[in-house]
This record gives sequence, C-alpha cells and structure tokens, in this order.
Amino acid sequence: MQGYQSDFLGNEFPRVELPKFDSDMQSVVAHLKNNSDEYVLDYINYSLVQHKKRRFPLFTASNIDGNKFVRTERTGSWKLDDRIEAEYQWGSQLYQAEKSDFDRGHMTKREDVQWGDTEEEAIEGAKQTFFYTNAVPQHAKVNRSIWRRIEDYILKKETVKHNLRISVFTGPVMSEDDPDFVTLIDNSIVKLPTTFWKIVYYTTAEGKLQRVAFLVGQKYLLEKFHIVKKRIRTGTRRDRFINFKYADTYQVNVQMVEELSGMTFPAAIDAYHDERPINLILKSVNVRRGKKLVKEDQVEGLIL
Repeated sequence: MQGYQSDFLGNEFPRVELPKFDSDMQSVVAHLKNNSDEYVLDYINYSLVQHKKRRFPLFTASNIDGNKFVRTERTGSWKLDDRIEAEYQWGSQLYQAEKSDFDRGHMTKREDVQWGDTEEEAIEGAKQTFFYTNAVPQHAKVNRSIWRRIEDYILKKETVKHNLRISVFTGPVMSEDDPDFVTLIDNSIVKLPTTFWKIVYYTTAEGKLQRVAFLVGQKYLLEKFHIVKKRIRTGTRRDRFINFKYADTYQVNVQMVEELSGMTFPAAIDAYHDERPINLILKSVNVRRGKKLVKEDQVEGLIL
C-alpha cells in the first residue's frame, strides 16, 4: 500500500518529509503489532501516526493530485485498524455514547485522496479514510461549516481547479488542558481536542516550495452544548491559497502550529505572517456560530 510520499511534489523541490517530534512524544506513538520499530500507518495516498494514550491521530499526511481527482459518491464504513492494538483507538463506543453530539471528523478529508489513474483506485482511496485512526470528534458546526470550507477551498478552488500537486498535514492539538468529555467511556475519561490545524505545502510558478497553515477551534461549542466539562483557566507574496474568504481569521503562522503541536514541519517559504499574540489567535479561531453547509441527515448520502 502506497502511503504518503515525501517526494510527491517533484524531485526538483526539497522533499516534504513527515513532521518530527521530540523524544517525549516518541513514547506515546502507537507502534505496529508486527513491527515494534514502525509507527507510521500507510493508507492509499496518505499516512498517519496514532497517539496511543489519547487514541487519536497525532497527525495525518496526504498527497493530493488535482489532475487525477475523481468525483464519485461517498462510500465507506468506519472500522478499527487491526495493524495496531484496539486499545490505542477510539471506535464506535465513543461516537455512540451519551452526549456524543459530534461528528467523526476526518483529519485527512475523504475527497483529498479520492484520486488515481482509474475510478476504482480513487474509490478505494476514499474508503481508506474511514478508519477510526483518521477520526477526531468535531462538533457539526465546525466539521460541516468552516472546517469543510477550508477543505473545499484547498481541494476544489485551488488544487483541482489548477491541476496542482500538493501535500497536506492535518491534526488536532492535544493538550493536557483539553476538557473532559462528560461521558465516561469504558470507565475512562476522554479528553476532547478543542483545536485543529492544517498545513499545505505547494509549489509556485517561480519554482519555489511554499507552505501555509490554518487553525480552527471548537472549545466554545463543546462547552455551550455541554459536551465537555467546563474548565476554569489558570493563567512573502504567493500566487496560490490566498483567496480563502475567511483567511484573515483562520490563517496562522506555521510556527504557531509547531508550538501548539510540539512537532517540527519541513522548511519552506512561509506565505503568511501573523504578529498577533498566540492567545488572541486562539480566541479568534474559536467557532461560535458555525453554519452547517448541509443538514445532518444528508451527510452520508452527499455527492460531491
């Protein structure tokens, strides 16, 4: 199975390697059952690393070929990945629990890897995104509103429209300060991530490798709908990916994502610079009135 490829953007550009993390984080990644030295899970056109304690992906990494994108019906059913221990994954017990008023939020978007030389390859790629290792709880007003707008903008307005090849890293910010889900799962406390990030690597007409990052929060919505226990706080010009309607709010420095995630991403020209303090940015990306793009009962049958 061919997962994420670091040389996907071309040999004339620097390789976009998987993000690096420190030794402390090495201790919390889920290793494969049949290879204790390996922890990267490869799927079709994307890969991910699973956080075994939080049971969510630390990050996902996808390659997208806009020239080979195939439009097809949504297919796929959620399942555990038997290459790692089941105890390192949250499955249906989380998403069907009392007060689980959230979606199974794809980190790697289904359509992002829905490409190939044939329609069959594209469909199989899309199905591969329905592993619980690729899911994190997202409130519908995030998953079906601003998060989807960002995803659709990256994929359809830029990548497919201009026949681009891009590489994308996505993941949740996992902090010790994340709030507790109000329902115990198997007598265990589940901390729900409140912030999500996405970093896009692309090449310019001038032959340069650039990157841009997005950040979206859901803390306000999780608290408002009593999904989590509320906690008291203690103390360069670019020619692509510039026209997203909500960029002023949700676009951030890659360095900020590195600070929040504890990972280091491959070097590239930063196409966006933001001088705002980190606490102000986190406040501004916290979704409050996300307008869902589709009704809840229409998601599974959606044709894009």
